[in-house]
Amino acid sequence: MDKITVERLSFFYGAKRALTDVSIGIPERQITALIGPSGCGKSTFLRCLNRMNDTIRGARVEGRVLLDGQDIYAADADVVALRSRVGMVFQRPNPFPQTIFDNIAFGPRVLGLASNGSLADTVERSLRDVHLWDEVKDNLKQDALSLSLGQQQRLCIARVIAVKPEVILMDEPCSALDPIATLKVEDLMRELSQNYTIVIVTHNMQQAARASDMTAMMMLTDDKKSGTIIEVGPARRIFTRPSDPRTEGYVTGRYG
Repeated sequence: MDKITVERLSFFYGAKRALTDVSIGIPERQITALIGPSGCGKSTFLRCLNRMNDTIRGARVEGRVLLDGQDIYAADADVVALRSRVGMVFQRPNPFPQTIFDNIAFGPRVLGLASNGSLADTVERSLRDVHLWDEVKDNLKQDALSLSLGQQQRLCIARVIAVKPEVILMDEPCSALDPIATLKVEDLMRELSQNYTIVIVTHNMQQAARASDMTAMMMLTDDKKSGTIIEVGPARRIFTRPSDPRTEGYVTGRYG
């Protein structure tokens, strides 16, 4: 069953078209990886899934993005509610300049999801879910920026899941991490996919092959002016028997 259905989505930065006729079904409680050369619109597309591009002046979309059958770009859509349902983890860890506790508590406090009595439980649960609790439980008042980059990224994932989203978007979440921290995040993604729908942008083909259930290949259109999806399917097939020769050339490293 698809959690998100994208129908002929095109995206524009003012007069410039960045995406053309992107269509894909994103299955519930699986990991979908977006791969493709730099500049083909992967991150732009990812941000379309929780309307983060709305903050860009002149940005507009055509087509539909359905979350559980409801168009997130409908005139009456609640964007605040959408972003609590569809969280985002960025390329570089971006903890707030606050304590570890306050980073996790931020979202529940803003959204009124936890009373003071249950806030500590929410923080502990979120940190346990990302396997960070045992590393920081005695230092919850410590500045989050003092953590290692790998710990910071897991903290940012914990901050997202503290508000109990349904979908987690990840934009190259391991690109700033060392191999050991990267594997920890990949293992964490696999665990989280049991309860969350995950969409990840990655340039790491090994990571996409290891971690994803579904893989979508993005390329520039023939006129080289915008990005689109040229092939999507189970990760194993995309990496072993792709149907489009451009996908085969990219995943085997011949170009891109």
